[in-house]
Formats: sequence, structure tokens, C-alpha cells
Amino acid sequence: MRLATIRYAGREQAGIVTARGVVTIAAINRNKGTAWHTEMYDLICAEEIPGLTRWYNGGGHEELAQMEIVPFDQVVYGPLYRNPPRIFGIGLNYKDHAGDLGEGAPVGFPGSFYKPASCIAGPGDEICIPALEEAKKTTGEAELGIIMGKKCRFIEEEDWQDYIVGYTTILDMTEESILRLNPRYLTLVKGFDTFLTFGPQLVTPDEVKDVSKLEVQTVHNGKVHAANTVDNMTHSPSRLVSLVSHMQGWLPGDVLSTGTPRAAHIQEGDTLECRIFGPDGFAMEPLVNPVIDLKLRK
Repeated sequence: MRLATIRYAGREQAGIVTARGVVTIAAINRNKGTAWHTEMYDLICAEEIPGLTRWYNGGGHEELAQMEIVPFDQVVYGPLYRNPPRIFGIGLNYKDHAGDLGEGAPVGFPGSFYKPASCIAGPGDEICIPALEEAKKTTGEAELGIIMGKKCRFIEEEDWQDYIVGYTTILDMTEESILRLNPRYLTLVKGFDTFLTFGPQLVTPDEVKDVSKLEVQTVHNGKVHAANTVDNMTHSPSRLVSLVSHMQGWLPGDVLSTGTPRAAHIQEGDTLECRIFGPDGFAMEPLVNPVIDLKLRK
């Protein structure tokens, strides 16, 4: 099953993606007399998405065809939600990307950082290169995102998928020229407004048969800039989810951004995309954002 947050009827609300468009959870409640939460973050925190998935796979997808639908030509996606408790980023997780920066991939523990929720923007929103004169090289990175679905601690690698609610596409930005002045600026250069976009869709785990076979692509101005498969990560998703659970635990709605095959230097007028593909024709809906440079808009 695939879910999205769309801007509809004056607010951002969750819905299920069908072949013809999006059926909001509010519409499902009206038709079935159910009381599912109607916003994505609330659905996650109430642990309602697994139940929705069972209903959908048990025949609910056929019921949706009879309900009010927002057709794709009227769908405007928002970010999946705007208030995750934590956004946990992983750096240099593909050996090739570490080599690009002249560094070795961290092996004992992953390179990591936090991003503030204030930096979130949605699909189609503008990525803004900072107005600071020092901001001379902003880069963007496509990443596989993992959305946590339960509060948990001390989980084992083999059980990691029991605690997630789905996968998504992520674009993570860095103000690299400022970072090169001092590596201790990492939090600053990751936290500018619009420096993380995610969505447009949340893909439930039942749709992803083998996460290690997913290919993540950073696409710059319509051309594939870099691509790699999850099985080439230094720290696999299962290790990352388990490791963090032993260090500080997870909360429902936490976002784990697992690292990029390579970053692209972005400039005014560019477009940046995250595309993720898998075996047997599997594909996530691409995440696409235009780029503006605030220095040129003063």
C-alpha cells in the first residue's frame, strides 16, 4: 500500500494512493464509518497504518474504487508530515561517496547527524540555496528514507522491520563550502530551511520484498548523477535501526535517512530528484524539487 499527504480542502491530509488518484482517509471514514486518524503523523503514532494495510490487502483496494477520489491532475503533494520527533541522517554510508570527498567510509559506527524539523519542505517545493555570501556550494543527495512506526529500544537486526512503518524518498541538502571551513559546522550546514524534502509517498513494508536490492539514484537536471544499491551500504538499514535502538531508542515518526550514492552540486534553475527502483518493475514515485538561490533573489 502507498500513502501520501495531499493539500486538499484547505489542509494537509493523508490518503491512500490508487491507480486513478488519492482517496483521503477522511473519505474512507465517511464511507465505512471508521475513525482512522486523517493526518499522516497521527496515523503513525496511533499505529494504525498496519491495520489499514491489512484492510487494503484484504480487499480494501477494491472498495476504494467506489469512493470519492482526488484525481492525480488535482493532487498537490505535501511532505509526508511536518513534525517528526527526530530526523536522523547517515553520512558517507556508500564507500563510493566517501571516496568522492577524500574520506573513508566509517566502519565502527556510522557517520551521523540530526536535522531540525524546521528544514522540511515538500515535493515540488523550492530548495533554497542560502542567502549567505559564504554559501558558495550547496549539494543535494538522494536517499532511501525509513519511517519508524513504534517506540522501541534494544531491538535485534533480524526484527528491525517489525518496528518500521514504511519507506520513502528523501533529498538531503548540505552547504558544503561552509562545511569545508570546519567539520564542526555539520549541524549548521545541514539545517538551513528547505534542506530536507521527503515524500511524496510512503510505501508500506509489504511492498518491498528485499530492501537490499533497491537502487537509489541522485538525478540532477533529469540526468542520473549517481546510483547505487542498498546492499553496497557500509551500514545496512537493519544495522542502523538496531544500533540506534540500543543507543537512544526510536519514537514513532522518527525519520532515518540512510545515506546517498553521491551528492550533486545544485544551482539556481536546477531540478533535483530522488528515484528509487527495485526488482520486477518496482518503483517509488520520484521526489522532484526545483532549486533557487536566495543570493540572486535579494
